[in-house]
Amino acid sequence: MDLLFGILHVATAVFIIGPIAIIPMTGLRALRTGDAARATASAKSVRLLTYLSVLVVVTGFGVMGMADPKYDLSITTPWVLGSLILYVIAVALTLGIVIPTYLHPERREPKQRYIRAAASSGIATISLVAIVVLMVWKP
Repeated sequence: MDLLFGILHVATAVFIIGPIAIIPMTGLRALRTGDAARATASAKSVRLLTYLSVLVVVTGFGVMGMADPKYDLSITTPWVLGSLILYVIAVALTLGIVIPTYLHPERREPKQRYIRAAASSGIATISLVAIVVLMVWKP
């Protein structure tokens, strides 16, 4: 069962978290060109994937719960806690800034929207990459 959860955790991370990092970056072109329909489509895709990313956390807790007791893993294990904090930051930036910026182009000038979306999605992506580093390195 632990092998199944490990596979599910990695697969959901690749196929759900990966696009969360990439789609906002590709959607920036829609903001630059003023293509509201494409920006809206990007925002809807990212929103759905962001909500689905909870599956990565759930399967991660499953893996952690089935881990050998000799590893003494818990939510307070530094690399686990750090990963969770970085995940919350990435989700908050994505849901709170990136998606609204893509969905409501009338609220800001195009250059401001682009800068806001680029910075927020960039920080979210860096947070997601840092999670991968923590998951592999386990300092």
